[in-house]
Amino acid sequence: MTLLNTLNLTHPIVQAPMAGATTPELAATVSNFGGLGSLGSGMTPPAVLHSHIDILKSLTDRPFMINLMVLSEYESSTFDAKIPVWLSQYYQENHIEFARPERPALSFADQLQVLYDNPVPVASFTFGIISAEQVQYLQALGTRVIGTANHPLEAKAWSDIGADAVCIQGIEAGGHRGGWLAQSETDPLELLTLIGQTRACTDIPLIAAGGIMTGQDIKAVQTAGAELAQIGTAFLTTDKCDINDIYKQALLDASQDKRSSETHLTRLFSGKQARGLLNDYLRDFAQYESAHELPPYPQLNAMTKFLRGHATDNLDPEYQSLWAGQGVALVRQERTIELLERLVKER
Repeated sequence: MTLLNTLNLTHPIVQAPMAGATTPELAATVSNFGGLGSLGSGMTPPAVLHSHIDILKSLTDRPFMINLMVLSEYESSTFDAKIPVWLSQYYQENHIEFARPERPALSFADQLQVLYDNPVPVASFTFGIISAEQVQYLQALGTRVIGTANHPLEAKAWSDIGADAVCIQGIEAGGHRGGWLAQSETDPLELLTLIGQTRACTDIPLIAAGGIMTGQDIKAVQTAGAELAQIGTAFLTTDKCDINDIYKQALLDASQDKRSSETHLTRLFSGKQARGLLNDYLRDFAQYESAHELPPYPQLNAMTKFLRGHATDNLDPEYQSLWAGQGVALVRQERTIELLERLVKER
């Protein structure tokens, strides 16, 4: 049985679960169209997540996906790194008040409990891997389980614990890299290479992500061995996406030669590698990019929250995290449904 049939989809389109950018309305629009709409919920408090699931269930009777970030209790609750001197100086020079949160991230265990209490059609996981027992528990509730991988060994690990599919994320992908093994950073792979190498070591159904912007791109990854295509950046400039206007305009400017469409992988915003548009923040502090210079994720992410918030309040794209994949030059200002119709027509 194909993944399209397993997930009860009409079209091989997965809308990427971009935390902070996705809404129940966006996910429901994609699901009602026949794709797999997704909600990036890794930064969503449990009570709000529960509410979001209820809203989604009211907006669509089609399958949808909830995505969570796998963090240990230690990672999500511990601050054992000091704020970098350069970041502290930036806050002082710009009169930005910094108050370290009680914890750097929400409890993954508490979020996962919501999926146990309020089951969803599909649950996906990034930044780590859950246990075989957790996979089986979700599947017993009727939830399909999808992992995220940047390396074939990560995909095989998800296969070995019984996941229904894995989303393999090439180096072209925007936003945070979902892998967790050292090899995903030391030997990063482009998407088509990643598909081929993953196919050689596991037969788990694959969802391809990274630089996919057109119907032709979908066809290409299917020809290479993936069953579905996960698309993120193309949705960011559509009407149902919940990013601020300055971020959205920066993406559109990159597609219209009003600013560079160059993207960089960086740890400077969160401590974890993520791809976004090159801006002044990445240029100004590039010397601190190396991993040993920075607090780890999610600690640095919590520390730079005030920098990003200040930039947003001041309508400044140069100090926001402008997450985008390498296909950003192809974004369009359009309705979400128009993008979906175009992707299907182009295939």
